[in-house]
Amino acid sequence: MRILITGGAGFIGGHLANRLFEAGHSVRILDDLRSADPSRLHPAIYLKRGDTRDVPTLWTVLQGVDVVFHLAALVSLPASVLYPGDYNSVNVGGTVALLEACRDVGVGRVVLASSATVYGDQTSQPVSESAPVHPEVPYAVSKVAAEHYLFSLGLLAGFESVSLRIFNAYGPGQLLPPTHAPVIPYMMSQVIQGGSVIIYGDGHQTRDFVYIDDVVDSLVAAASAKAVDQQIINIGRGVETSMNALVAEIGEVTGKTPRPLHNREIDRGVRRLVADISRAGQLLGYRPQVSLQEGLQKLYKFDPLFHRASMQPPAHTHLPGFAIGYPH
Repeated sequence: MRILITGGAGFIGGHLANRLFEAGHSVRILDDLRSADPSRLHPAIYLKRGDTRDVPTLWTVLQGVDVVFHLAALVSLPASVLYPGDYNSVNVGGTVALLEACRDVGVGRVVLASSATVYGDQTSQPVSESAPVHPEVPYAVSKVAAEHYLFSLGLLAGFESVSLRIFNAYGPGQLLPPTHAPVIPYMMSQVIQGGSVIIYGDGHQTRDFVYIDDVVDSLVAAASAKAVDQQIINIGRGVETSMNALVAEIGEVTGKTPRPLHNREIDRGVRRLVADISRAGQLLGYRPQVSLQEGLQKLYKFDPLFHRASMQPPAHTHLPGFAIGYPH
């Protein structure tokens, strides 16, 4: 297939691009490179630096494309609270511009990388795709809006559309920014360095952590699976893990003694969140293969970030903001 991946130089996009290229597909990437590491990409993959709101650029990279994976987005939850206009412009406006261009050039299928943040607080777990959405931050609102535009324009224009609501993805190559880092890279870095691991609340809040290889499996399957048009599909591991259990598991994997520090004055985010992945199994043949322990071992072994971290002093001032409260 001829494939375009927006945001293809990012964490999930980079893994997806390399997998598709190695499988023999023709892969193009559109990425503004603001939060990406293009050095991880196979050098033969075509990379265009640009914005999904730039219509002439979209027309250029979409010529002859069969399937589009739309992963480009602003993703910081706390930043979305401060700058909701930017998140609406990029995550919603960029999606609309891309979908219009897909309609005009005749793309066959668009696969959207959505987020489990759209669910917010739910009265029952695991969460199925039929649960009502309760987006609690502008980032989540932007993902709900992107889904609605995807299905509306797909139906009107005649291209197939599918949205994958990805739970807490992790794995090698995930960036560790100085603030608001994703929870697993943050915790592993702190444990390795001997620093305190800040946990908001009592640490009994749960999330569904899914390894990057399993996420990529689902995306690849969504490109060609039958009977997925107009479908929303959860992508997780279907297993609940508390923050306390996660810290302990990271200690086991690294051979280091964690130093958890509970901030009980702040308890951000939903209490429990775990995916019902039965629809993914039925429609995509999705069966997650990597356990949390195995995934953490792979991360510790293959990501040079953590070998560098072990050589540096503890980062006691590193606070993860919303990272532990919400899935990424």
